[in-house]
Amino acid sequence: MKKFILILGILILFAAEILRVYFIMPFPGSQQANTIDIAYFIDQNIWYIRLIALLLIIVPALNIYRGHKRWSKIFLSVVFVLYGVVFYFFNFKFLADKMFYQPQHKNVVSVDENKVPLNKLMICVAMNGEAKAYPIQIIGYHHQVQDTIAGEPIIVTYCTVCRTGRIYSPVLNGKKESFRLVGMDHFNAMFEDKTTNSWWRQVTGEAITGPLKGTTLKEIPSEQTTLAAWLRAHPNSKILQPDSVFKKEYDDLADFDKGTIKSGLEKRDSASWKMKSWVVGAATTGYAKAYDWNDLVKRKIIEDSFPGLPIVIFLEKDTASFHVWNRNVNGQTLHFVKTDNDELKDSNTQSVWNEDGISTEGILKGQQLQPVQASQEFWHSWQTFHPNTKRYLP
Repeated sequence: MKKFILILGILILFAAEILRVYFIMPFPGSQQANTIDIAYFIDQNIWYIRLIALLLIIVPALNIYRGHKRWSKIFLSVVFVLYGVVFYFFNFKFLADKMFYQPQHKNVVSVDENKVPLNKLMICVAMNGEAKAYPIQIIGYHHQVQDTIAGEPIIVTYCTVCRTGRIYSPVLNGKKESFRLVGMDHFNAMFEDKTTNSWWRQVTGEAITGPLKGTTLKEIPSEQTTLAAWLRAHPNSKILQPDSVFKKEYDDLADFDKGTIKSGLEKRDSASWKMKSWVVGAATTGYAKAYDWNDLVKRKIIEDSFPGLPIVIFLEKDTASFHVWNRNVNGQTLHFVKTDNDELKDSNTQSVWNEDGISTEGILKGQQLQPVQASQEFWHSWQTFHPNTKRYLP
């Protein structure tokens, strides 16, 4: 009986350390199952579980050291050393916030001081006359950077495994909350808030376990474009600069923008509708649709309609910056073609529209197309978090 209790205690000790991390990190097979509540229970009660396991172990272990044969003592000592190794790696090496750190020097500068190349992809936001741009190469490593815009706090997030950029308000119940990267669920980055220790999904801003389960952070509309395209429309924008402390980590993501990075979790599949294929996804209440990136590159313009919402997707000549706009203007649904100057012309009024969705010539001169929130991401991500999504098939 004592031997059984000893073995049970050892198994609990090892299982708690390993499963606590295994369920929320990209180990083989760990991200397919719905185990987030189990992972959360282990994480939040890890010290109690350790204590219970040690209480089961301590008496049988002392008996072995006092009177059993030498080989039993050696074997038990090896088990404890092995546990020490497991404890170290699963608490100080494999945890997300021990692998990805926040910037030590957050430097957001004007265009005149900017050192970020103009062809880099950015997650961009404009609010109340202020604009800011955050390089994906930087946010992709940190996963989240907290900042302010127009006096309002924001949290800029990115998950390189899903290729999802989102900006949220970190205000919960009237209080600015702080977050740490805790792991991932279904390959999507997951954050823990400091106050309640709830776990939040990056792609949706929803708390998926913990006291605030079901609560959703307010999303701040954002765009993904090259820095050059963003500055064309927002010449006074400020730009987040690299933190020199993390130069190596940023260099490891140098090829992420183009999808040619070596990592199997982050590299693009150039074919269409594969797990790692790029899509543009857009969603309204109760309706979601994905558009193949290869098709967009080929056609440059895609017109479609959501229930009550006609849209146009436009890819700029840099083949990286894209826009999704509502093509209803003054009660009229416009139909667009691309001009020889890589601009748009609507067939309704023959008005010309530039790459920022502003009419520059014709009857509608001065009008601006209204943006529709959309994102470029991996097909597996969009499909997972929009399970009823439709695919646009020309």
